[in-house]
Amino acid sequence: MLLSMDDDDLTRKRGPDPGAAGLLARESLDSYSLDELDTRIELLQAEIDRIKAHRDKSSAHMQAAEALFRPKPS
Repeated sequence: MLLSMDDDDLTRKRGPDPGAAGLLARESLDSYSLDELDTRIELLQAEIDRIKAHRDKSSAHMQAAEALFRPKPS
């Protein structure tokens, strides 16, 4: 079967893999109750906090490594 240009464009991925965050962003929220939405917000905020803490730890580690291996001024 030959695919038209439009069909071919639809089957190709665009950009990097969106991962779990991309899947969450495309999920319909229509079936959730207000309580479920509040719970989801709390869980997502906790995940954001966890990611930020990991990012900060990684940044500090990278800065320490750069300082250790940076050429000393003469």
